[in-house]
Amino acid sequence: MHDLFDLLGIKGPVVAAGLAGGVLRALSRHRYKLREMVASPICGALAAAYLTLPVVSYARITGLPMPDLADDTTTLAAAFLIGVCAMWISDVLFEFVVRRFKPAPEE
Repeated sequence: MHDLFDLLGIKGPVVAAGLAGGVLRALSRHRYKLREMVASPICGALAAAYLTLPVVSYARITGLPMPDLADDTTTLAAAFLIGVCAMWISDVLFEFVVRRFKPAPEE
């Protein structure tokens, strides 16, 4: 699995942090839906895998205060937060698609 992540340019710990963020998001809901329990960790892991490094780089370039500690700590914290937020973004997109393509009720 590690070789596949390396081939895709993905760091395994970043995926794990995003997955953990997705799990936290799924467990923190008041209403448990099967779709959210399955999709949230997957969505969090994918979003963290592909968005974490650009977000951390952008934060450094714009001059946001970043800790001078280990870069891995900052990257994993960003991956966790992206994993938590990814399902909220996914929910908004799903709602838009459902409202857009839902057939009008017949009267």
